[in-house]
Amino acid sequence: MSRPHCHFLFPGALDTRTGGFIYDRRIIEGLRALGWTVQAASLGEGYPFPADAARRQAQAVIEALPDDSLVVADGLAFGALGALAQAHAGRLRWVALVHHPLALETGLDEAGRQTLHAGETLALAAARGVIVTSPGTVQDLACHGVAPGDIQVVLPGTDPAPPADGSAAGAPLQLLCVASLTPRKGHLALVQALAGLKDHRWQLRCAGSDRFDPDCAAQVRSAIDAHGLADRILLAGEQDEAGLARLYGGADAFVLASFHEGYGMALAEALARGLPVISTRAGAIPGTVPPDAGELVPPGDVDALRSALRRLMEDAAWRTQLRQGARRARALLPDWPASSAGFARALQAFGARRQPLGQGRELP
Repeated sequence: MSRPHCHFLFPGALDTRTGGFIYDRRIIEGLRALGWTVQAASLGEGYPFPADAARRQAQAVIEALPDDSLVVADGLAFGALGALAQAHAGRLRWVALVHHPLALETGLDEAGRQTLHAGETLALAAARGVIVTSPGTVQDLACHGVAPGDIQVVLPGTDPAPPADGSAAGAPLQLLCVASLTPRKGHLALVQALAGLKDHRWQLRCAGSDRFDPDCAAQVRSAIDAHGLADRILLAGEQDEAGLARLYGGADAFVLASFHEGYGMALAEALARGLPVISTRAGAIPGTVPPDAGELVPPGDVDALRSALRRLMEDAAWRTQLRQGARRARALLPDWPASSAGFARALQAFGARRQPLGQGRELP
């Protein structure tokens, strides 16, 4: 019996340290461990608004794929290549991997949002099925005309981790945020909320790349300086696994002021270490963080975020309750072998389909 085989296409560099790329990388590794042959290839840089060079690279990669190939395409690139996906829909068995719909990115103007929505609708219609990373994203894709029966949810895995040690007795409360400095992650709201809590003892460490949106990163730095918080908020930059483990281990709580998450892998990692969570009700976050493990506020509501952080700092008994809830949640988190097995089952089911999702319906 021949080994199952697929191509896996992604934007940029596979070793990029963001949740979406980590998911791609771990699923590829997991499929190979299950006996799959997986050929991975980059479609170029700059997605979801690729320059001409990236589009040419994507076209060359896709045209070189053999007929009837089973092809997984990361949605960050796939959603921006609607016409190209359609051009090959008859000869390739596309499976779209959607971390979250492109048009839900924070900071887009209306023209950009409409362009991404139309392009992603076209691309998804070329797929035989769609894999998403949370049940919430199933609902998000309804506006693209994708029926729930054409979607499989494969949650990200989470590696087992020891409970965080936290800060030393008498030290300031150690807060941790793990997120790239992009508008969707809400750093500006977080800085503003903490600016109203200068009379409390706390420190915040932010781990995440500043290269995806240099303007946003500059705005975050300016806000920190303007509020006089340079000695309280440390932008630690992109971290490797060892660096992240140290930051998680020394934290007392995790905070993420995101405007949307397709799952929230950093939140799951915080739960795996038994950390109380202060975050928002955006996207899939309520499905990732149980009510007894964290406090979720409306995205962009600085006052509500500040109130939750104030209670976290002042109410030690509440912190303990949330920590206990987070530790209970640890046992419910899927691991990567289980996620990879679920992904393989979805690929086999979608790969057996005879026609694209958009076959026979009007496309934009």
